[in-house]
Amino acid sequence: MVRLEHVHKYFNRDTQREVHALDDISLVIEDGEFTVITGTSGCGKTTLLNAIGALDSVDSGRITIGETEITQLDERERAALRLQDIGFVFQAYNLIPVLNVAENIGFIMRLQGYHHEAIEKRIREVAAILEIDHRLSAMPNELSGGQQQRVAVARAVAAKPGLVLADEPTANLDSKNSQRLMQMMKNLNEIEKTTILFASHDDYVVEMSRRQIILSDGHVEKM
Repeated sequence: MVRLEHVHKYFNRDTQREVHALDDISLVIEDGEFTVITGTSGCGKTTLLNAIGALDSVDSGRITIGETEITQLDERERAALRLQDIGFVFQAYNLIPVLNVAENIGFIMRLQGYHHEAIEKRIREVAAILEIDHRLSAMPNELSGGQQQRVAVARAVAAKPGLVLADEPTANLDSKNSQRLMQMMKNLNEIEKTTILFASHDDYVVEMSRRQIILSDGHVEKM
């Protein structure tokens, strides 16, 4: 479970250009949710996702993942939390160009110290769910955009993190590939009970999600 209590985040604080990016955010994300944070451009979606993912600090308030209050962690502890407990999917894919599909999918598991046999088995499992098991030996530059994003999703879920954060995962995809990706991510959520939290203004992502958290000017308008 993810809990935010009275979270505030400022940019350019104490200047004439101060922006209150997150304004007293309090909400709970339960285990197994398939939820989107949505709203107009600049409303704070990515800032909120980055705060939950321990990529950015906040100025006040508490964020708790499971039993860990991440707002009290130092940078080394935050990095360890990201490695062990959170999977990330970005709109730019962020695949490692010198590694093939299988190596990209298994990359986080290798960092975590899994045995080779466990990594290979898990690669095959998630690749089958995401329908990229026929491309495991391909390099990223040999894949379509939709296939690259599916590899990114497979990498994010391979080590079975409790939480997956997806920032505008369909932004670089056409409508057909967006729909296909979202259906596959929904299947992952249902099969593996992975908690998936999106930041997106894509209508199809919003439609597919089971819950919507709507932001406006940094505060929660509806959840």
